Amino acid sequence: MATTVTTDTDVKAWGGGTEPMRISYGKMMMWFFIVSDALTFSGFLAAYGFSRFKFIETWPLADEVFTHFPFMHGVPAPMYYVALMTFILIFSSVTMVLAVDAGHNMDKKKVTFYMFLTIIGGMIFVGSQAWEWKNFIKGEYGAVETKGGSILQFVDKSGKRVALEAFAADIPTERVQDTKSTGIWFYGEGSIPTYSVEEVVEGFKANDNLLVRTEVINPKTKKKTTLSREESLKRMDGTKYVVEGANLIRNEYGAKLFANFFFFITGFHGFHVFSGVMINILIFFNVILGTYQKRGSYEMVEKVGLYWHFVDLVWVFVFTFFYLV
Repeated sequence: MATTVTTDTDVKAWGGGTEPMRISYGKMMMWFFIVSDALTFSGFLAAYGFSRFKFIETWPLADEVFTHFPFMHGVPAPMYYVALMTFILIFSSVTMVLAVDAGHNMDKKKVTFYMFLTIIGGMIFVGSQAWEWKNFIKGEYGAVETKGGSILQFVDKSGKRVALEAFAADIPTERVQDTKSTGIWFYGEGSIPTYSVEEVVEGFKANDNLLVRTEVINPKTKKKTTLSREESLKRMDGTKYVVEGANLIRNEYGAKLFANFFFFITGFHGFHVFSGVMINILIFFNVILGTYQKRGSYEMVEKVGLYWHFVDLVWVFVFTFFYLV
């Protein structure tokens, strides 16, 4: 029978103790958490990918959804603000690296400064994501949904999007919100749309310059399909709901699952960033109080830095899946 020879090096590396594999217990547990959380995000993004592939013909185009930029209302700026958010988050990862390096050199002043910049970057990102959610939920142009569940948007003959407020007719009617209490047990409106179906349909019929754009992507042009005036009038006859913005039931951008995945995945990541900011603030005050200087080690800064880098890396994948691909 063969025998296994254990050397002193093996005992030091695998024998347990306070620092197995020359890694402290705290850092090892942080790595375990990061690996498990990475698997969670991978599952979410894989589900998003499968769903998008299944509804590829009606999936919203990111360039047409994320077009807002602060203080530039009405000016199309596709992906500009999302790119800015990404830059800010990546830059905060750089400042975290500098904070960890300063901790290795026991430089309390620099650790404080770079931790402060990291916290500011995280706060800006969380605030930016909340602002993006607000615009996504509110919408900009509006659309209608047919009885078959298709989303119809409106454009002029040049292909430029037209908002509902630009053509909806003014028909004085008393409108009642659909809720479970009014006998519609299977459906409840989050809020009454600004315009009724009748107002949108009549306004569309009265404006010959308007056309309907469906949610189906033309494989040749890689853009949504625009119907002729005659086809547009026929499709409008099947209108059932007016859709403004997005919620978990329907959205004006296209496939319903898009909004569900957007809220869940970006919200889940946003919660991670918010948690990271809160932890960074706690560590920041400990740095100011000189807690780690007295211990002779800034390992806590390094551990929270591992988490922060993970959050930044996850955003790169979320950014790629939702906005670029």
